Amino acid sequence: MADSLFPESDFLTELTAVVEKNISNEQFGVSELANEMNMSRSNLLRKVKKETRLSVSQLINQVRLKRGMDLLRKTSLNVSEVSHQVGFNSTSYFIKCFREYYGYPPGEVGKRDTTTPAETAVLPESNREIPVRQKSKLVWIAGAIGILAVVVAGYFFWSGTSQPGNGLEKSIAVLPFKNDSNDSSNVYLVNGLMEATLNNLQKIENLRVISRTSVEKYRSASRSIPEMAKELNVKYFVEGSGQKLGDRIVLNIQLIDGETDKHLWSKQYRREAKDIFELQQEVAKNITQEIEVIITPEEERRIEKKPTDDPVAYDYFLKGKDLFYRSGPKDLEASIPWFKKAVEKDPKFSLAYATATMVYYYLDIFNVEKRHTAEVDDFAEKAILYDARSSESMIAKALSFAEKHQYELSIPYFEKALEYDPRSGLVLHFLTEFYNIHVPHPPKYLEYAIRKVKADKGTDSATLSFDYFHLSNALLQNGFLDEALKYNGKSLQLNPKNFFAGYVNDYIRYAQDRDPKKAAERLRKRWKTQTTRFDILQEVGKMDFIKRDYAAAAGCYDSAIATMKMFGLDIFQHEYLRFGEAYLLTGQKEKGEDYVRRFKDYADHNQTMYKDLHLSMYYSHKGEPDKAMELFKRFTKEQDNFLYWLLLLPTDPIADNLKKHPGFDETMKEIERKYWKKHEEMKEKWEDDFREL
Repeated sequence: MADSLFPESDFLTELTAVVEKNISNEQFGVSELANEMNMSRSNLLRKVKKETRLSVSQLINQVRLKRGMDLLRKTSLNVSEVSHQVGFNSTSYFIKCFREYYGYPPGEVGKRDTTTPAETAVLPESNREIPVRQKSKLVWIAGAIGILAVVVAGYFFWSGTSQPGNGLEKSIAVLPFKNDSNDSSNVYLVNGLMEATLNNLQKIENLRVISRTSVEKYRSASRSIPEMAKELNVKYFVEGSGQKLGDRIVLNIQLIDGETDKHLWSKQYRREAKDIFELQQEVAKNITQEIEVIITPEEERRIEKKPTDDPVAYDYFLKGKDLFYRSGPKDLEASIPWFKKAVEKDPKFSLAYATATMVYYYLDIFNVEKRHTAEVDDFAEKAILYDARSSESMIAKALSFAEKHQYELSIPYFEKALEYDPRSGLVLHFLTEFYNIHVPHPPKYLEYAIRKVKADKGTDSATLSFDYFHLSNALLQNGFLDEALKYNGKSLQLNPKNFFAGYVNDYIRYAQDRDPKKAAERLRKRWKTQTTRFDILQEVGKMDFIKRDYAAAAGCYDSAIATMKMFGLDIFQHEYLRFGEAYLLTGQKEKGEDYVRRFKDYADHNQTMYKDLHLSMYYSHKGEPDKAMELFKRFTKEQDNFLYWLLLLPTDPIADNLKKHPGFDETMKEIERKYWKKHEEMKEKWEDDFREL
């Protein structure tokens, strides 16, 4: 290549060389580049974004276009030949990208000065040049030290910032489609067309698409388009309505400007039902053409990928999916026969197997005794057998391990699912939840909590409130107490009824003052406003236990257990040692020994990093400090991703016997040293993100 794009960075020089080596391979995309660089897709995306403010696919395209310019200037190859030599399988797409980058078509190379793109803008952080369209608006901001920054428009940076209006990037919300038929049985089809439109648009990296959950609340709402645009921070809206007439589908689509409520484009589609996939693809492509978002060949392949070749099987699938989205237990049960009919019609229908796996998993999620393990395993295996490169298949396989409580085995499949679909809110949700609850890992929990907030920016307040709750909790676990309080406040501001954020707020304050008496008072006050919340009552009992009021703790545990039994739940096994000690210290020997035994069984089968710690506390309880210390030291030596609460272990009666061991103080100092070292690493890694969020 004549010029290096980013010569000052060794990483980008290496990356550019790898792309150039594969430049004629049109299939060479983000995943292939990540493999060549020996990086995960997520790490590659993050590092490239940090160094260039570009997505990886944008950077790959820039390398291809630079080489294309070089070939056009120095060889006699025509535009079509050059486009294929630099990895564009479509000459028209090459011409469009070239014009976006250089400001004129490739056929005019040689007639113009081609030293640089038609217009460039300099980013002060890196002094890198990024092209803009000739008619882009340049907004100059003078800094205190005289550095000029440019708000850049065009495909290769923030798509859409130069558009008229309020300066939002290219963003779109697909509102729930309306059923034009008097036959309510057609609703599933109309909903399926809406979801397909949304899903296809979500496959485009340079388009921010509002999630289905965020727009669903507007199904029956009477808000105006500008009101919704303001709430969702979105520029464009898609409205749709449709019906099925015999074997034909009639679909009406409108594109609306969110700020002005102006109708920009509309079209009616009339297609045979058997052509539903082509219809869905055409709708997505027409919308992107109208708002001038370029679809890369890789994205086009994803949009054109058919879940099945059998329209009848797909129709069964849509009926099941519509029930799945309603999420009630009866709806979930009712969806299963439709998914079974879909795979009977097309035995290789991977997406139907994967979705059915999720249904079975959710049906079992709160059951102590799992009823659908065999179905989850069977459907997950078939999903991955018939499509091993599908995000949904990876999710299904991950859930098959989670169904059997093999959570650590789930994680690689969730992370692979995220490689296949980096914008999947569902995968980010699972990774956030699993690293919080099932596979405790505070740094990873913080990483995915941050990514989830970023992914959901501009969504509905309830979703974003829950994201901020997770972010706050993750910050707390990693020792960022002030930041945790800040984002917990955002969570409660967005949704004052977010009960998770409510008592996390109490725990942040406990982490700050380390006063279990005040914490118990705060939690008890909160519980009195929500007396069915047995989870809060259990937390009250924990604080009573820590302040050595064992009778009060036992009373809380009794009430919490009674409520859990009423719901058929058993979710506090990690706390059963405290339950047992509280009962034993209040003279309830049989009950106390039972809970201690149940805790030991839980610890023996525990697969998380905290197994040795749990067993250490058990042997401390049994009055075997040497055995307890052996396990405690092994835990300290082998682990370095500790929860904040481990720093408070010296105040916990559960470790009274362990604290008498002469090696306890030294081991605690090592835990604190490792914890705060990791804290500083997290601070350095995520400090910029804290400010952005």
